[in-house]
Amino acid sequence: MPFTFSGTDIQGVIVIDPKVILDDRGFFMETYKKTDYEKAGIPDYFVQENHSLSSKGTLRGLHYQKDPKAQGKLVRALKGEIFDVAVDIRQQSPTYGKYVTANLSETNRRMLYVPTGFAHGFCVLSEQAEVCYLTTEVYAPEQDRGIIWNDPEIGIKWPINNPVLSPKDLKHPTLKNADNNYAYKK
Repeated sequence: MPFTFSGTDIQGVIVIDPKVILDDRGFFMETYKKTDYEKAGIPDYFVQENHSLSSKGTLRGLHYQKDPKAQGKLVRALKGEIFDVAVDIRQQSPTYGKYVTANLSETNRRMLYVPTGFAHGFCVLSEQAEVCYLTTEVYAPEQDRGIIWNDPEIGIKWPINNPVLSPKDLKHPTLKNADNNYAYKK
């Protein structure tokens, strides 16, 4: 198997380390293989790919889409390094409001799988970072929602103090006040 799948403190959020083949020409790696992902408990089918470029100190998030357009995400940094965060926002979940983090970089080539029912965000640690992520549902502006990055009840320990935020991300509510229709399914 060309991947090592590692569970996190929140069931369903998975860190993925690909097998990287290095030689004089550079490297080769598989980033997604449906059969291997299914065996690891990721049955999703990805339908859209997004790519962003951000400068140091930029924080994007915390974003999610409501059902019926909820998005699972497979996130990786193509260039630079990011601090990636997934927050459980499934109502009645035993880990509701808890979060998981992972450093993703062009050096470690690590990926993070964020299932539906989670808000997602990241901040840029390097001078610039290019982030690419696959989603399980297309972008639906009418279902697009967010949670403020510094919600004190969630208490994310971001590695930056004064992030660069979009006007939209500055206006997100706290998790307690968020428009969220995710229900926890056992």
